[in-house]
Amino acid sequence: MAKVAFLGLGVMGYPMAGHLRRAGHEVTVYNRTAAKAEAWVAEHGGAHAPTPAAAAKDAEFVMACVGNDDDLRSVCIGPEGAFAGMADGAIFVDHTTVSAKVTRELAAEAAGRGLGFVDAPVSGGQAGAENGVLSVMCGGDEAQYAQAEPVIAAYARICRRLGDSGAGQLAKMMNQICIAGLVQGLSEALRFGEKAGLDGRAVVEVISQGAAGSWQMANRHGTMLDDQFDFGFAVDWMRKDLSICLETSEEIGAPLPVTALVDQFYKDVQAMGGGRWDTSSLIRRLRALS
Repeated sequence: MAKVAFLGLGVMGYPMAGHLRRAGHEVTVYNRTAAKAEAWVAEHGGAHAPTPAAAAKDAEFVMACVGNDDDLRSVCIGPEGAFAGMADGAIFVDHTTVSAKVTRELAAEAAGRGLGFVDAPVSGGQAGAENGVLSVMCGGDEAQYAQAEPVIAAYARICRRLGDSGAGQLAKMMNQICIAGLVQGLSEALRFGEKAGLDGRAVVEVISQGAAGSWQMANRHGTMLDDQFDFGFAVDWMRKDLSICLETSEEIGAPLPVTALVDQFYKDVQAMGGGRWDTSSLIRRLRALS
């Protein structure tokens, strides 16, 4: 068992840190809103700290799951940042979805301080975090990954190192590119069925067993047909992720025409007041059009 710090107790981080505690690790948490950290300790035990540096003191592993590039920098760097509190040889594991650029920047900073850094964004949403069955895509030094993987296993169904620093974030971009296209396709199909007078649930029961089947179809078609969109990853966060994908696509010369189009559709959903709706709300946009 390891001494672990966990930074960021949002809808993902809160249950992930809980799984670490249940696995027997010694866990200290930090959250920008201290009341959330206090609530986590009341539920799970362990301890909370007032700053990332204090949480990271003497920790073998420091996990983070925050909002974006700037949030990640703020919990890593500076006199109160985690790097200032970490001991030589400790490993920082970043579960935030951020740019590969900031990942490589912080990995280099960590290395200069004698620290390890593994980028490890996750897929599986809130339900995956709560059930401890996330897919974790990792980049970084092979030996450092090997040390971190048994700790990550507390909330992972699958965890793989996919290359050097930044590879995990690039893999997460691929994940989000796939999801964007899948959700738009599912939205179009379900709306087509509604307009054609078909029973969407009955149709999905059949086609989900064939080549059209997907996690999105199996887990979201019912709520989409019910016009309910409070079941997972928010549109605001998806647009943040897609902006990273599109920026990276320009840098590496890999066009993303469908992703760019779906990103604009999500912009329309935001304009409808749906920034906090889950990503399957693309169907509501189609309903508004017809």
